[in-house]
Formats: sequence, structure tokens, C-alpha cells
Amino acid sequence: MDLFETPDDNAHDFTVSELSGAVKRVIEGEFGQVRVRGEIGRVSRPASGHLYYDLKDDRSVIAAITWKGQAGKLAVRPEEGMEVIATGRMTTFPGQSKYQLIVEDIRPAGAGALMAMLEKRRKALAAEGLFDEARKRPLPWLPEVIGVVTSPSGAVIRDILHRLADRFPRHVLIWPVAVQGERCAPEVAAAIRGFNDLPAGMPKPDLLIVARGGGSLEDLWGFNEEIVVRAAADSRIPLISAVGHETDTTLIDFAADRRAPTPTAAAEMAVPVRADLLAAVDQRGAALSRCIANTFAHRDQRLRDLARALPRPESLMQVAVQRFDSWAEKLDGALGVGVSNRRARLTELAVHLRPRLLADLTARGREQLADRARALEGRMDLRHERAAERLAGLAARLAPARARAMAEAARDVVRGRERLAGVGAQLDASATARLRGLSDRLEAVDRLRVTLGHHQTLARGYAVIRGDGQVVTSKAAAEKAAVLEAEFHDGRLTLSGRVPKKTRAPKPSQGELF
Repeated sequence: MDLFETPDDNAHDFTVSELSGAVKRVIEGEFGQVRVRGEIGRVSRPASGHLYYDLKDDRSVIAAITWKGQAGKLAVRPEEGMEVIATGRMTTFPGQSKYQLIVEDIRPAGAGALMAMLEKRRKALAAEGLFDEARKRPLPWLPEVIGVVTSPSGAVIRDILHRLADRFPRHVLIWPVAVQGERCAPEVAAAIRGFNDLPAGMPKPDLLIVARGGGSLEDLWGFNEEIVVRAAADSRIPLISAVGHETDTTLIDFAADRRAPTPTAAAEMAVPVRADLLAAVDQRGAALSRCIANTFAHRDQRLRDLARALPRPESLMQVAVQRFDSWAEKLDGALGVGVSNRRARLTELAVHLRPRLLADLTARGREQLADRARALEGRMDLRHERAAERLAGLAARLAPARARAMAEAARDVVRGRERLAGVGAQLDASATARLRGLSDRLEAVDRLRVTLGHHQTLARGYAVIRGDGQVVTSKAAAEKAAVLEAEFHDGRLTLSGRVPKKTRAPKPSQGELF
């Protein structure tokens, strides 16, 4: 017997690939379609677009894969820590001898899991500042064009159009989208961005409304997706969120500029009531008309009052007209008298004015002018000769050394004058400073005299008594004085002269009683 022979030598020998394929067929045959409940572990999103993650509970872990084509159709994107129910099929990966779940659909495991995921996402987006009030823009008061992102076949768009027609008809552009399901989030985000990116030639909305009717949390889940929230936050056009009923809240409500409880309320927020505006315009027009009428009436009354205070134009013109008439009557006579007077004066002057006389006067004037010119020329020549002789004599006596000495002496004289002027300026400044100092001292002495003098004491109710011009400090001295004078703070007062001593009358004797 061969040393290596065993009783099972008749068993088939599998290759590794054959065994792996057999296991794969068994697992895929037994678990062709399964639903697995668990918590999502680590999530990997490589550049290929496939999703790799783990499904785990408190004891086991299963590797899960969602291929690229199916990942974009998932209603819920897998996130770490989320409790989900994954639907798919089991298979193996022969390269690593492990089994894995090919996931085709993911659903949150109950409303509690959805709410937890929603709260987590809300906090993450709020931390980025997407919900800050500072980012929100005011709505236009009366938009020309309104863009609506909703389903074209639902009742929502009819409610919005009907409410806009009732309040204030406007141009409406509708961007049809799916409002639930896996296509909801990408279509709504694309619609918001599409309205913002419309070319200049097309009518661009002044206001956007994203609307949907009420529904369950799962139905409204598309408006909680991150791509929708970011598109609403990035919108350059003011946006109103009107998703669900008043009690429904989605993440787009936090990112929108305004949230409306219902689609109908969103239409009411978008435009004012035209009838109310017309009534307000009529009221303002009536008030303006009354104001204009009152203003004209007041101005008319004021003009009449001023007109009564003005004198009549006829009375203002009467004096001027009378003065003009008087001057007009005197004008003809005055012109004749003036011409006659000037003619008589001219005649008198013409008698004395003869041509021969003028010629004699002219000839005599010319002779006198010639005599004076000749005399002036002789005097000027004599002066020039004398000045030349004097200059020659001085030049002969003036040697060069003496000239330099005289120039130096002249410069010394100039410098002495300059020093004398400087000393004089210093003396003037010193004298001025001393006078100013003496003046300040005198003022200080006057202030001290006023402060320490007896006038301050007199102002408090005291008085100075003088007798015969001297200060009296005792009663005896006052009795001796011929004249007493009291000085108060506001002046002096003469009291009286000397007071004679009273003499006591002699007592009558007893004999004089009768």
C-alpha cells in the first residue's frame, strides 16, 4: 500500500478557480434577491463612480457595492452611521475569497433614521453658512417675470397661476421637474441653476418659486438633498420655497430667501393685490387733488389780501403825469430863451475877436518864447562849464590812497549806524518788556489791594466811621469830633456835628414848690 494513499482517493480534485466558481454559483442561486437591514460603515467613492461601503450590526460585517450606473438612481445616498434597508443580490469576489452584496436600492430604516440623517445634514449645511440670514435677499415688490419650478401636471401650478391672475397678472415661466423620486433632486437643482443662467436675449425671471404639494417625508426627500439646498443658496434670483403643507419642513426652506406655507401663499407673497394698489392710488390722487385745490384757494385769498393793501395804479401815476405835463409846457419857452442867451453871448465875444488881433498876439508870443529859449541855453552852458571845472579840481586833489581811506571811513560809518540801530532796537525791546512787567505788577498790586482792602469787609455789612477826616475807633473820640462821616461799601454819608452833653436841670428847692 502506498504510504500517501487515503481511503478518499476516489474524490474529485477541485482547482481553486473551480471551487470559487462553485461557491459563487451556490451563493448567487440561494441569495439571488435579498433585503438586508444594517448600519452603513465606512463609505468609499473612488474616481470610477462606484460606491464601496460596509453593512454591519453588532456582530458581523458584509461588504457592499453599488455600481456607477445604479449609484445615480439611489433615492438616498449612503452615509456613514445611517441605518438602512439595502436591497440587492449576494455574490462572491474570487480574487479575495470573500462574499459581498451588490446593492441596487437603499431605503432608510424607518422615519427615525430619516429624521436623524436630516438633522445631521441640516447641521452640516448650517455650519457652512448656507442658512444665514445675511445671505437672504429681499423679494422684488412687483416682479415682471416669475419662474416656477414644479410639476406641470399637478394642482400646484394651477393654484399658483389662478392666485397670480386674481391678485396681479404677471408673466410666468414654468420649468417642469419631477417633484418626487430619484429624479427629483437633480432636476430641481438643474432648474434653479438654469433659470439663473438664462442668456440675455431671453426673459429672465425676477423671482423664483419652487413648489410642491404635501406628502410624506419620503415623498419630500428630494428637496432635502444637498444639491438642491446648494442650488437654492447659490441662486442670484430671489427664491420662495413652497414645498408641502404648512407643517412640512424641508432643507430648501432654510436656504430659500422666503418660505411659504403653501404654494398659494407663495403666489400671494410674490405679487401685491392690484385692486388694493388701484384703491390706494385713487385715495392718493383724491388727497393730492384736495391739496392742490386748497393750495390754490389759499394763494388766491393771499393775492386778494395783498391787492387790497396796494395803492391804485392811477394814483401812483397822477403826480408823475402832472409833473411831465408841466415840464412839457415849459420846454418850448426854455429852448427859445436858451438859444437867445447863447446867441447874445456869442455876439459879444465876436465883437472883440478880430483876425489881426489874433495874429499880433501870436507873433508876440513867439518872440517871447524865442527870447526865453536863448536865455535858457546860455544859463545851461554856464552851469555845465562851472560843474566841469569843480569836478576837475576835486579829481586833482583826490589821490587813490585817500579815496580808499574815505571809502573805508564811509563803510565804517555805515556799520556804525547799523550797530547803533541794532542797539536802539534792543533798548526799545528791553524798555517795552520792563514797562509790560511793571504794568503786570501794578495790576497784581491793585487786585491784591482790592482783595485785602477794607472794601470786602464793608460789603459784608460793616462801616468805617471818620471824625474830622480821621478814622474814629472809640466813643470818646467820636464825641470830640466836629463832623462824623460813615463809609459804606457803596459810598459815604455824613452823620452829624458834635453832640453837646446834656445838662441835668437843677432840682427845685422846697421853697420853690409854691
